[in-house]
Amino acid sequence: MQAAVAGGHPATVAAGIEILEDGGNAADAAVAAVLASCVAETVMTGLLGGGHAVYFERATGRVRNLDCFVAVPGLGDEPRDAELIHLDVPFGAELVHYAVGAASCAVPGLPAGLEALSRGHGRLPWPLLVEPAARLARDGVEFPPAHAACLAMLAPVMTMNEGADIYAPQGRLLQAGERLEQPGLAGALEELAADPATVYRGSLAAELLALSSERGGLLNPTDLGAYEPSWGEPVKVAYNSWRIATRGGLSRMPETIRSLPRLRGLDETARVLALVDVFSDALEADGDTTNIAVVDGDGNACVVTSSLGLGSGDFLPGRDLHLNSMLGEADLLRGALVPGGRMQSMMAPLLAFDGEALALAGGAAGGTRLRTALLGVIAGILDEGLSAAAAVVRPRFHPAPSILHAEPGVDAAALDELEACGRSVRRWPAPHHYFGGVSVVSRAGAAGDPRRNGAATTFR
Repeated sequence: MQAAVAGGHPATVAAGIEILEDGGNAADAAVAAVLASCVAETVMTGLLGGGHAVYFERATGRVRNLDCFVAVPGLGDEPRDAELIHLDVPFGAELVHYAVGAASCAVPGLPAGLEALSRGHGRLPWPLLVEPAARLARDGVEFPPAHAACLAMLAPVMTMNEGADIYAPQGRLLQAGERLEQPGLAGALEELAADPATVYRGSLAAELLALSSERGGLLNPTDLGAYEPSWGEPVKVAYNSWRIATRGGLSRMPETIRSLPRLRGLDETARVLALVDVFSDALEADGDTTNIAVVDGDGNACVVTSSLGLGSGDFLPGRDLHLNSMLGEADLLRGALVPGGRMQSMMAPLLAFDGEALALAGGAAGGTRLRTALLGVIAGILDEGLSAAAAVVRPRFHPAPSILHAEPGVDAAALDELEACGRSVRRWPAPHHYFGGVSVVSRAGAAGDPRRNGAATTFR
């Protein structure tokens, strides 16, 4: 398989490629690319969010999952009610309810996770991995059309407080092709380069705690000081002749993989009908997420999915760092929320193997559509023999609880048959980031998702 980086923005991908050119491996490139995404893709993710990763070390054949998702705050505190800000945000043709504000911010996990990934598997110095992102923050980065469309929907949150200076700098929303300027991020990243623990025990921690206290948040020093990323074993699932390594839990990825029908040889109508029931979902949630997939020249692979949720609407003054809103994501609030414990997540970075050989590394953004988007692409590449680019661009559908959503180009005969059987179908007028954002590197090529202005670049 050719070495490559795939991600949600050309600048994100370029950061990963730069690190590969500097002699870094998949872990190094993934760390640099994720940090770059926290500058170039701030309507999708951010440094104060959380994530999940999967890493394959070819020399040993070992696969490990890394949990750096957000944790529940409140260690050592008396229980307090969170005073959330409730908003209805237009999403496609629907109004979606969100709960934001400083009280929605959980303990960030992404900075600790990236440092753990670098320490555990990387080979380049940490400051070198931070530099591409810091340079993007100093220079500004192009704001692509998909991000501008997302901003237009999320403007009530993104411009609530300090975000207005970032996303509406001239009194109007930033437009596609304009420059996204976040100079405060440059200083924050320089501090991160000098002290990887700054978000937990350093100057950025002090600023985060001050803002949380001022605005009614729940974070305290014990929460930040106690946070640790966690390495674990992946869930391994057979899929036809391949072996998939991923994570379970709220992602429900292993269960769905086991139910996937054989698609090779089916026409489009039969394919859609075969997948509708497998993909049917009792949940419908949305959050802003992005994904990075890297394979290096030695055959190591790393996939990282990260998110802020929607974002709380609060930014560290002078730092341009958006707080996450995971405590306001209703579909992640499963069971008791125990201070210090991890929140659940739908993220599912995965690797596919043919025998002992790596065949594919991929992941997706998209909340409940993440699973539908990613498995549609994976099945297209591995089972149906599509190129990565063709599988990613193929029109998608998503069976939500009460309605089947379909992009233009989904087989009309299948949709007509589903309607005749009593299913409600919403035919979207154009491809949309609602249908997820997949990044994949495979034997059939590499691809980023055009729905989110993603990109992919091969290396040598």
